[in-house]
Amino acid sequence: MSCTYTYPTRYKIKKVFWTKGPVIKGTKPSDLSEDPEYSQRLQYLGDKQQNCTFRLSHVTQKDSHMYYFRFITDKPDGIWIGRPGVTLTVTDLRVQSPERVTEGDSVRLTCKSSCALTDGATFIWYRNSQPLTERRDRNNQLLLQSVRREDAGRYSCAVHGHTYISPAVHLSVTYPPRNVLVSISGSGEIVEGDSVTLICSSESNPPALNFSWFKGGTTVGSGRIYSISKISSDHSGEYKCKSRNKHGEKYSAAVTLNVMYPPRNISVFINGSGEIVEGDSVTLICSSDSNPPALNFSWFKENQSSAVGSGQSFSALQSGCFYCEAHNQHGSQRSDAVTVTVHQGAGNVIVITAASGGVIFIIILIIIILFIMRKRRSVKTEDHTMKQNDLYSDVSQRVSEPLSEPDTASDALYANVKPSRGTTPESRDTEEMQSTTVQHHRKKETNRPEDNECQYDDIRVHQPDAAVRQSNVQTVEDVSVIYSSVR
Repeated sequence: MSCTYTYPTRYKIKKVFWTKGPVIKGTKPSDLSEDPEYSQRLQYLGDKQQNCTFRLSHVTQKDSHMYYFRFITDKPDGIWIGRPGVTLTVTDLRVQSPERVTEGDSVRLTCKSSCALTDGATFIWYRNSQPLTERRDRNNQLLLQSVRREDAGRYSCAVHGHTYISPAVHLSVTYPPRNVLVSISGSGEIVEGDSVTLICSSESNPPALNFSWFKGGTTVGSGRIYSISKISSDHSGEYKCKSRNKHGEKYSAAVTLNVMYPPRNISVFINGSGEIVEGDSVTLICSSDSNPPALNFSWFKENQSSAVGSGQSFSALQSGCFYCEAHNQHGSQRSDAVTVTVHQGAGNVIVITAASGGVIFIIILIIIILFIMRKRRSVKTEDHTMKQNDLYSDVSQRVSEPLSEPDTASDALYANVKPSRGTTPESRDTEEMQSTTVQHHRKKETNRPEDNECQYDDIRVHQPDAAVRQSNVQTVEDVSVIYSSVR
């Protein structure tokens, strides 16, 4: 506000200041520059000669008062106050708006003033102290259609041509949760036994206070934070949260908890049949449950400190108890042992029995093997007996023809009898020969061309068992060709 003053020249001004009314007689007026409400806003632009101009910034309706200029001279009677003073009227310019609006609705803001404005007055709107548009509208209303959350903020208005801007009014836009996210506390891989915290965050107005946690389709917890202490592999899976306020709800994208753990449940499987011919090999396969999967396998034979093989499979060629160890970066674990046993006899069959099997199973297996061996011996004995009987039957048929007086030596038939070694254990130790003499009598009147020809009979005698060798057949220890004269 501009101001000038005059005073007698014989006086010397010592202090000048502004005060506000009402001024009460007999009281000392206050200096506004020393008043906390004005000290930061009032600036004296005059001097101690004639100019008493001052500036008051950030004026509000409360600043509407009568203001007076006062100066003090070096004379006791030289104290004056300017009357009638200056009246300051502050126009009441304000924004009228609802406090909050729901996203998608429309809202109307109005710039109002308590004083009469000219018909040509135009209004400027601000959001967060920034002009909304360069266009100046004669309408004192601002219409926001289909409100978005970005429309929230502090709105104020001003009349073009005036520096005064109305106090800002906050417009709150309410909306349901969006951008729902799940974050996992910490970094790096999750190892079995660790503690893990899942945090659900979302954007919403009002802020969401209701959170639910799901693993797959099962509810596992509530609250913005979900904690798992001493996590195990059973906690592995996909997790998501649901954020909700009074305007709606939304699910987050799923996050995966991948829990790492060392090998466990180590077991050895036998590939193929449990009975194989000696000279072949039996393959043992090691399996384990681990995360990440075990890629390093070692094979050991009990009572030996060093490994006998590596890899997920191992070919066993000898008797013994074998086990495997599976390794990953989080640890190792060994399996139970399996026993590979080589039994001599009955075809030298390799029989594999699990070390964890019971004694009953082993006994039953031995009984079955003995039964099969005895059955094979019985079958071979019957076969030898039948072949011996066939030999005697063939000889009887030949001598059943009518006999006559022996002919000359040229008519002799020779039977070459060769010993046949038995396959039984008893026949391996002894080699015996059986022979028989067959006399063939011919009728002299019979003249057949073949009579003058020598006939040879190759007789193979299979060695019977010890019980059969007690028969009347003569045995010859000397292994040689025995000839029988056939007449």
